[in-house]
Formats: sequence, structure tokens, C-alpha cells
Amino acid sequence: MSFALYVAGFMLVIGGIAWALVEAGLAMFKIAIVCIILLGIAILTGVVKTRPKDPPRGPLA
Repeated sequence: MSFALYVAGFMLVIGGIAWALVEAGLAMFKIAIVCIILLGIAILTGVVKTRPKDPPRGPLA
């Protein structure tokens, strides 16, 4: 899975959570904080999940 696809999916999740928080009546400032935190988590997990594996190393001589 590519990094862009991973982050795009996470953006849909963040949008849904933000929408739910708006409907719940939470202040916009708090919603922005939650969205920034979730975006950071999305980037970190996206990098970890889509990073290519390291090539195997030869025996140490």
C-alpha cells in the first residue's frame, strides 16, 4: 500500500471524527487540536507501514 493512499484513508477517518465532534458541539479550537494530533499519528503510522524493508546483510567477516 502506498503512503499517499494510507494518508488519504486516514484523512477520511479524521474528517468523520471532526464532523462528529462538530455535531457534538465541541469548540472549534479543540477540534483543530484533535485533528492535528490525528494527522501526526497518520503520518507516523503511514511511514512505518509503507516503508520498504531493509535489504538483508551478509555475514560479518
